[in-house]
Amino acid sequence: MSEQQVDRGRRNILVWTSAVGAVGGVATLVPFVASMSPSERAKAAGAPVEVDISKLEPGGRVIVEWRGKPVWVIRRTPEMLASLASVEAELADPKSERKPDEFTPAYARNQYRSIKPEVLVVVGICTHLGCSPTEKFRSGGESGLGDAWRGGFLCPCHGSTFDLAGRVFKNKPAPDNLPVPPHMYLSDTRLLIGEDKKGA
Repeated sequence: MSEQQVDRGRRNILVWTSAVGAVGGVATLVPFVASMSPSERAKAAGAPVEVDISKLEPGGRVIVEWRGKPVWVIRRTPEMLASLASVEAELADPKSERKPDEFTPAYARNQYRSIKPEVLVVVGICTHLGCSPTEKFRSGGESGLGDAWRGGFLCPCHGSTFDLAGRVFKNKPAPDNLPVPPHMYLSDTRLLIGEDKKGA
């Protein structure tokens, strides 16, 4: 075999492997580049969520998803609101002073942790390890939490308890109150969660 034939063979192999490598590189690059732009689902998950609360009964709760997190909207009864003052001495952060910018917007730094006293909007994720607390709205022995229980939420993972404003009780694993997401009223019956340009 001549030297010229060997060189031609090497050149063919080099061209062939370069072509295969280029195709493989493009095949690898396309999904990588595509993954850099957010999907429609990801865009939707970060967008504000509008909630109609016109049919939300007193004592009722609706759960919506915002940024992949459950957000609870609860219409509290007069009895539920009355319970808030009675438990303040038992709470770790009754005035929501700990990490206010992260957990409680200025318009919710009040006893009710809400814009309107009767409507609570909180992210339903425990501030301990990210479990989702369960509602324990019934007070007293019916709740399974003892006769002194005034109503609220229980995180079943490690036993953190929160009152009906999402404020954590003392000596519990959860270090902070349930977060209040940015939100505002578009009308008396429509809430926008995820945006608070008006701050109300």
